[in-house]
Amino acid sequence: QVQLVESGGGLVQAGGSLRLSCAASGRILFSTYFMGWYRQAPGKQRELVATIISGGSTNYAAPVEGRFTISRDNAKNTVYLQMNSLKPEGTGVYYCDGKRGKYFELDYWGQGTQVTVSS
Repeated sequence: QVQLVESGGGLVQAGGSLRLSCAASGRILFSTYFMGWYRQAPGKQRELVATIISGGSTNYAAPVEGRFTISRDNAKNTVYLQMNSLKPEGTGVYYCDGKRGKYFELDYWGQGTQVTVSS
């Protein structure tokens, strides 16, 4: 059984910062997993925010490029999302996802953490 637990969400003013964490536990070789952060705004579909592969290379959605940073600490089985210069459109539930396998047949999601950015 694998669990991903997000934390660090909250209410922040536009222009502020938050750091999200996602801790993995259970039968998981965390360092081999492709990790990602996704956001689901009210009434909208879940969308990709950032990803990081086992080797550390990262990828970002265009709207967050230059403001958000994804990182991982394999020793702590944790992935982070540092969010700076937050905008009201960044409001939503942020989910952590971990995938592994040739076809990403192993795929685990956290329960999400709410981020609200006030204008």
